[in-house]
Amino acid sequence: MFLLGRKVGMTQVADANGRAIPVTLVQAGPCRVLRVKSLQSDGYHALQIGFEEKPRRLASRAERGQVAELERSASSQKSKKPAAAKVGGEPSRVVREIRFQAEPAGHEVGGVLTVELFDGKKFVDVIGTTKGRGFAGVMKRHNFHGQRASHGVKKCHRALGSVGQNTYPGRVHPGQKMAGRLGVDRVTVRNLKLFSIDKEKNLMLIRGAIPGPNGGLVMVRFPKEPPRSQV
Repeated sequence: MFLLGRKVGMTQVADANGRAIPVTLVQAGPCRVLRVKSLQSDGYHALQIGFEEKPRRLASRAERGQVAELERSASSQKSKKPAAAKVGGEPSRVVREIRFQAEPAGHEVGGVLTVELFDGKKFVDVIGTTKGRGFAGVMKRHNFHGQRASHGVKKCHRALGSVGQNTYPGRVHPGQKMAGRLGVDRVTVRNLKLFSIDKEKNLMLIRGAIPGPNGGLVMVRFPKEPPRSQV
């Protein structure tokens, strides 16, 4: 199970022993359950949840159709498949789907998921998109040490160096580490300690750093694997 949220920023709090603990604030939820998929109707079990509201006048027809029943064409009205229940209200700005192995019990269309889901949890996994760094060289992108800072090395201290071979094979092998786009990747940080939650403000205090800029979209989920210290 996971919640959608926004990264607020980092700060520090004091623990019971008075030590300063670096934490990241995440505005998690509330998330509405837009649709409950079942094995009979869709071939698999899943929940569609929405985060943040979007003005209806700015939403596309597909986005409006996720929360309200729209007029259907004559061909679609002939379909024998019953229409799924709609939650109503304004469309959601962010929609994600959670798959389950079995039917998710206790969830129905219109339900609201809050940080109370993580009440009692000690660790969480955080999924986010890293900051974009643009076109970066090999020293920044792949941690190359660069050329020598000595005589004879002129204006190529941060250069890549040799990338190919001799006459045989006479080409550059695929996958060679070179300069290129850095960042804007989906990254999952596992088993971060959940310091505390604020149910009134829908805030989660997670120890350490999480990927993405302040205001970036993140997903906080139950850990798939326990930390090694608890195995």
